[in-house]
Amino acid sequence: MNEAARLLRACVNSRDGIVRAVRTEAAVRTEVIVLAVAVPVAAAIAGTATRFMALVGSLLVLLAVELLNTAVEKLCDRVEPERDPVIKYVKDLGSAAVTTAVILAAGVWGAVAWEIFHRG
Repeated sequence: MNEAARLLRACVNSRDGIVRAVRTEAAVRTEVIVLAVAVPVAAAIAGTATRFMALVGSLLVLLAVELLNTAVEKLCDRVEPERDPVIKYVKDLGSAAVTTAVILAAGVWGAVAWEIFHRG
């Protein structure tokens, strides 16, 4: 497979993953909706490309972490469908990663809002 074909296949796989996640996962759906609303808001308020990228980038990081957490949870459920303390721990770690990304995004949006509305 040549590089162009490999890249196209990767893009198709990524699209398929995002589409399925949006259709089946409420958390992913919520984050995609937030991102869709936030991009134009960020464009309107950011004032600089750096602020815009920080605002949108923090939400893209959150979405990426949520997708990885979803993948881990699906794999865990496939490997061990019964309750298992190790699987619970793995899922809890994924949840903690999402929470960390939420804190990051909230911090970035709060810091940028503070800069814009309190210091210009």
